[in-house]
Amino acid sequence: MMNEFERRKKKTCRFCENRIDVIDYKDERLLRRFITERGKIVPRRISGNCAWHQRRLTLAVKRARHIALLPFTGRIYR
Repeated sequence: MMNEFERRKKKTCRFCENRIDVIDYKDERLLRRFITERGKIVPRRISGNCAWHQRRLTLAVKRARHIALLPFTGRIYR
């Protein structure tokens, strides 16, 4: 448990730092960093994204899933 003097450093949005406004749904490598091995989208409190970029990231992941660039689940069928 943290006392009043110990505070965690606030995570900064990597998109804001790099001044990225458009998150491309075709950029599979970037989007894979924000989904878990089970296929879930990483929440903003863990990823450190701002709300504006998190909404755009979610939309990009959903679009990539729809055209089969990313899986809906983490399970690989053989």
